[in-house]
Order: sequence, then structure tokens, then C-alpha cells
Amino acid sequence: MQENFLKAAMNKIRLSEGKTNYIIGRLKQTGVNKMNINISTEKKHTISPYIYMQFAEPLGTADTSVDAGWDYLHDCWYPQFTEKVRELAPTMIRWGGCFASYYHWKEAVGPREKRVPMLNLCWDGTFSNQVGTHEVVELCRHANAEPLMVVNMESDGRQQWAYPKPGMDRLGTAEEAADWVRYCNDPDNALRKSHGVKDPYNIKYWQIGNETSFVYGGISNGFDCDATAEKTVEFADKMRAADPSIKLIAWGDSGWAPKMCETVGDKVEYIAFHHHFGSGLADSPLYGTEYRMDLDNTWRHLMNAYKSLEHKIAAMRAEAAPYGKRLAMTEGHFALPGRNRCEVLSSWAAGVSYARCLNTIERAADIIDIATMADFFGNRWQVNAMILPTPSRYGKPYLQPVGEVMKLFRHHIGTHAVDITPAEGVDMTASISEDGKKLYLHLANTDAHEAKSLELTAGGAPVKWFTAYEIAAEPFVEITELTPDLFKPTEYTEKGSTYLLPPAAVAAIEIPLE
Repeated sequence: MQENFLKAAMNKIRLSEGKTNYIIGRLKQTGVNKMNINISTEKKHTISPYIYMQFAEPLGTADTSVDAGWDYLHDCWYPQFTEKVRELAPTMIRWGGCFASYYHWKEAVGPREKRVPMLNLCWDGTFSNQVGTHEVVELCRHANAEPLMVVNMESDGRQQWAYPKPGMDRLGTAEEAADWVRYCNDPDNALRKSHGVKDPYNIKYWQIGNETSFVYGGISNGFDCDATAEKTVEFADKMRAADPSIKLIAWGDSGWAPKMCETVGDKVEYIAFHHHFGSGLADSPLYGTEYRMDLDNTWRHLMNAYKSLEHKIAAMRAEAAPYGKRLAMTEGHFALPGRNRCEVLSSWAAGVSYARCLNTIERAADIIDIATMADFFGNRWQVNAMILPTPSRYGKPYLQPVGEVMKLFRHHIGTHAVDITPAEGVDMTASISEDGKKLYLHLANTDAHEAKSLELTAGGAPVKWFTAYEIAAEPFVEITELTPDLFKPTEYTEKGSTYLLPPAAVAAIEIPLE
């Protein structure tokens, strides 16, 4: 009873400025035991900014996705969409996915009236190609994000996508990929200049193929590992001839990484893998509305989900690290029955679960340089970081729980990892700024019912003051277009070294060291 009162008070009073000390005082009366947390100030490995990537792909009838963000009347991204993208601030935006396996980039450049619509073979329906290279780069510049393009590697060997019907050729060649690199990066490229774009786009990151080892329902297997390795070398050679400075990503999931690394050698910098996951436990309630039947059980399943990501990263590390390759998780999110539609992903409990996954990635930043935990945006899939209500005039874009946590962690993180004392019931990571003057903590309270009192020391000395950016909500409240700011973080500054992390809360903490 008392716990429920305190949680309710927390959720109400945290929204009112100046009430922080009151709620902390109330919680201290419950006798919450303090846990001593020491944060080292010794720098370890660097943390790549690209572990907060977003992934954009036209999804046809599955989710309006790219079409939902594009204003076809005025030939531009919707302003309310780009404003929300700047708030989310992804560090990298990937253009591709399954869509890339039947994509011809030249159909989506130049004058709009001359662009060629295409069948969206994986996701059904069509795509107008009004959004192409220029528009993707434009969106990246709005967000100050690095673009990452996925090239069509001979449809990854899938003949149904390469030649879907007589007279239709969707096969992407190494020459086509190299031409795309020239179009984007050659200062003197005649085709780009004829389209009115004088300066090169300077796109440095390119992925060769997508999910080549995966088997899709109704779609035959693509290239095997040997063929993929050979094709990757062919594509890498021709793309590097177009621009030697680019950074290349090769597919290496499903146990393929050793063979890929042996074959491609130093022709690529990164090995890609994807991770689409569930709870990792038997009898999962994460589907339909079943998750609402027993909330404690649902919470248990959500809090376990990070473990499969932990295992996947460990496996990829073991395969790629001996060859000196870095890892790129270019897709990652929950994959729940109902094709990414389960409403549990709009609940704050999912936000806490995703925070654990993001911390898992950060802990592996000694080998992972690129990662995401969401599809970027759309109006239907719950795995999106951002939902765009449609028609656009009926509501403003809002961030799903995963988007709010990615935004929170991405805005408050250092350049180097540091060690932190573990604490029961709290998932934690720590980092430090380049100049060594500020520490950053990423915290997730994995207990839905009890607050955690943390006594913070930095380099062995008590912390004098800190600023908290905190999301504390009832675990199973769900965000909708009617409550778009439901999970907006609360910011406050606290003197002393004690931080009280509310039940089921996620927080980023900044600790000055001067």
C-alpha cells in the first residue's frame, strides 16, 4: 500500500518543478538501504557515437514509414517530423534493409517528375522514389547524423527479388554500387551536377548486402557464405576504386564472420549482424494483449530480454575479434508476434527493457561501433523509435519508449568508458568526457516496486553534486498520440552524493569532477 502511494506520488510530483526534495524525503522514510556506487575516473576504451543509430527503410503496406514523413504536396520532409528528428538526434541514419536487395539508386535521383516508382517486393505495395539519396542526406544534415547506405549486392542471391517477373530486373551489380559511390563522393561527378548538386555528399559508410544469410518466408535462400564472401570482395574492390576513403561493412551473421573475415581481409572495416529478439524465456506473454493478464510476469520477461543480446554480442565478438574487425549491429529491436505490432512496446516497461539493451551495447563498445535498438519512424510498427500519426494534421510525432531512452542516453554520454561498481537491481554503465571533467551514468531500475538509493563516489571521493535526467513512470502506462509527452524526462540538480532512483525508472546522471 505504502509502496503504491509512493510510486503514484513520484509520478505526479516529479512532473512539478521544485518538488524533488519532497519526494526524496518521502522515499527516505521507507528505509531504503543505500548502495555504495564507486565510479572510476580512469579512461578505458572510446565509445563510438554511432551506437545510437537509426534505421530507415520504406516499408510499403507493412508501415507507411518513409512515406509518412514525406510531404508529397510540397516536396519536402514534414517540418514537424524533422523537428522531432532533431530532438531525437540520431548520430547515424542507415538507408536500406531488405528494400536494398531490389533497389536501383538511379531511379531515385534527379528531377522528381523523372523518378521511377518501384514495387516494394518484401513489404508489398509500391514506393514512389520521391525520397532518394539527396533526401536521405538532407534528413541526415537536419539531424547532424552520418549517413550509412546499403548497396544492392546482386539481390543477395535471391532470384525472386532479382527477377520478380519477366522483363523486370532488380539485380544490383558491383558497377552500380561503385557508380553510387562516385555520384555521392566524386567532386566532379557529372550526373550529380546535372541534378543541381554542386558539392559532393561525402558519404563515408557503406554496407554491402543485407541479411544475406537469413531465410524469409516464401523467399528462397540467397548466396551461401562462400558466394557472399566472393561477392563482397568484388563489390569492395570496385567501390574502393571509386573512393578509397570509404568505410565498408560486410555481412557476417549466422556464424559467417570467420569465413567472411578470412576472405575479405582488410577490404572491409566492419562485420555486420542483426538482432531481433523476444524475452528469451518460455511461455512469453509478449504478444497481442496477453501481456496485460499478469503484469509481474510480463515485467519479468521484459527484464530478461537483454540477455539474448548479450549472448549474441559475445558470439560475434568471439568470431570477429581474432581478425581485428569491429562490429556493426545495423538492425536491432524486439520482434514480437503480430509483425512488430505488440502494444507492450508502447509501455514504459518496454522502455526500461530497452535501456538494459542499450547499456549492454555500451558495455561492448570496445568492439561495437555501430548499433541501434529501433526502426526509425512510421505510423504502425511498435518497434519504431518515432510514431507519426496519419494523416499528419491529426497529431504531432512522438517518441516511443525506446526512442525516449535512446535520446536520453545519446545526449548524456562521455567519450570513454569507465568502470562502475555493480548494484543489485540496477543496470548501470558509466563514461567520462574527453577532457576528464565530467562523468555520465546510465541507470535502469529493474525493480518495478522499490526505489534504489545510490551513494555515489567518483574516484573514491564522495560526489558533491550532480544533475539527473530522469524518466519515472508507472511501468505499464502506454503512450499514444493523445499523450505524446508522457515519457518526457525530468531534469533536476541535487547537492550531495545520494541519488534515489525511483521504481522502474531510467536516468542519465551527469557528475562534474571540478
